[in-house]
Amino acid sequence: MNVTGPLFTGPATSQRVLTSNDAQYNVAFIHFAEGVRNKFHTHSSDQLLVVTQGRGMVATEDEEVELRPGSIAHIPAGEKHRHGALPGSTMTHISITAAHSTLEQLED
Repeated sequence: MNVTGPLFTGPATSQRVLTSNDAQYNVAFIHFAEGVRNKFHTHSSDQLLVVTQGRGMVATEDEEVELRPGSIAHIPAGEKHRHGALPGSTMTHISITAAHSTLEQLED
């Protein structure tokens, strides 16, 4: 599914792993095109990112960390952050949040 929209700086796709409305988690593969990232946002639950392909980053207002296949990032609930592919690379990660977690975009 194409998820390009106001949260993303370019093309991205999402493939949900769990499709049951009864699932306790939201789990999806998110693929970022070359250099694409999302904008600063928060989640109402913790988020785990597990990188499966490419090179990317996760950043807060204070720090940016490079991600590679096998990297795992934990983002606490409510933390302002963004993540995506680095320039010159695509990136795919698995995103895990609690069921019914909400997302708030914080910048245009």
